[in-house]
Amino acid sequence: MFKKMIVTTAALALIFTGAAITAEAGSCSSSKSHSHTEKASAKMSQSPTIVETAMGAEQFSTLVTAVKAAGLVDALSSDGPFTVFAPTNEAFAALPEGTLASLLKDTDKLKQVLTYHVLEGKVGSSQVVKIDKAETLNGQEIAIKSSKEGVMINDASVIKTDIAASNGVIHVIDRVIIPDFDAQ
Repeated sequence: MFKKMIVTTAALALIFTGAAITAEAGSCSSSKSHSHTEKASAKMSQSPTIVETAMGAEQFSTLVTAVKAAGLVDALSSDGPFTVFAPTNEAFAALPEGTLASLLKDTDKLKQVLTYHVLEGKVGSSQVVKIDKAETLNGQEIAIKSSKEGVMINDASVIKTDIAASNGVIHVIDRVIIPDFDAQ
């Protein structure tokens, strides 16, 4: 009986000691966890970058592949702000046969094409409809035509507007617009 009481007392002591240690550790990790949670929440409340937004949308998987191949991920993930006229996968598929494969092999031309889809600054749809041309990051201008039928960027139709990103805005277009390579 005496041995049983000692074992029981020892077990209770271990339980209480363990509980106290766990509670103390829990309060420490709780404050660390709380701090970590606050940082994670702050990051989550900030919208993703243009590149992260494109990576999260299946309709832009070809564009993301091209951006990676051209080495433009870091540039388009920077503070910007930028306005991107983003072609869909279907827009890339509509290019003449072999064009995309050729561009993916020629990173200089690929960069020219991709930067032809990007404006410096954040230009929302309410501003786009008020301009008739804009200089792109590759140095050439794109033509912008607004009518009751919609907005055209060169020969591409804008099919969705104002997809917000932390470093700019994306407008979706239905064609890949090709710059004048001789103008470079």
